Amino acid sequence: MGILSWIIFGLIAGIIAKWLMPGRDGGGFIMTILLGVAGAFVGGWIGTRLGFGVVTGFNLGSFFTAIIGALVLLFVYRLLKK
Repeated sequence: MGILSWIIFGLIAGIIAKWLMPGRDGGGFIMTILLGVAGAFVGGWIGTRLGFGVVTGFNLGSFFTAIIGALVLLFVYRLLKK
């Protein structure tokens, strides 16, 4: 359930991250979704390593962790794209 929830959270988190950080990025909607999924995984991994607890299932804390991870990856992607 953990991996499936991060994929679903990532889809939503990618869209929200793009909404929070608007701008012209290459790749369009598909790239945003992929960054969201990767960001959700990164956010979950970092969150568990920093002691935010084990991220399992669909809950509000997991959702915010996924969004923060997606925002971080979107920011890094834009820095590397320049």
